[in-house]
Amino acid sequence: MTVELAQPYSAEKHHSHRDVTGGWLRPAVFGAMDGLVSNFALIAGVVGAAGAGQGAVLAGFAGLVAGACSMAAGEYTSVKSQTELMRAEIAVERHELARNPKGEQAELAALYRARGLDKDLAARVAAELSADPEQALRVHVREELGVDPDDLPSPYLAAGSSFCAFATGALVPLAPFLFGASGLAVALVLSLLALFGFGAVVARMTARPWWLGGARQLALGVTAAAVTFGLGHLLGVAIS
Repeated sequence: MTVELAQPYSAEKHHSHRDVTGGWLRPAVFGAMDGLVSNFALIAGVVGAAGAGQGAVLAGFAGLVAGACSMAAGEYTSVKSQTELMRAEIAVERHELARNPKGEQAELAALYRARGLDKDLAARVAAELSADPEQALRVHVREELGVDPDDLPSPYLAAGSSFCAFATGALVPLAPFLFGASGLAVALVLSLLALFGFGAVVARMTARPWWLGGARQLALGVTAAAVTFGLGHLLGVAIS
């Protein structure tokens, strides 16, 4: 009688993850969408009030430069402040580990017990992790603050990605007027396509249906532009 041996299990094929902590995606997405929507709305408002012409070009260019600089400055300041706060809290944790290492080890053991480990195992894990002060600091910071001390967001990356993304988005509705467009139709078509395209790309990056992300961003952009165009048209009529 022959006995068939069980087939050995194959080794696990490890998967990779995308960078979700670099601090560039949010300002880049926000900048591109804001640049496209706000500059198209601005140009639409000027065209609605005074018609296409040099005023639309100047308004669009001013909106691009001012908006990109404002976005970059705002992102730099906000991310810099956030990072400084994180570093200050990390310094507090470092001081506590140096001042009361046993108390911090007990705190870590209690945290692991709360997560389901039995008392003895939690104590052993906490003791092993606390043997190296730098390793202990990283563990405490991750567990208590929810951040990675070795991968804090960069204010320069946030500012640069926000500036470039806003300028790129703002250039879309401005481009037709730089080449002599006499109406809003071409800028409208390009902006609608870009709105849908940007929304679809972001949706794919975040594992969401591309058509849903594109349609959502398209609806938001059209609403903002319609409101601004309507106000510009009303103001233009009132002034005339």
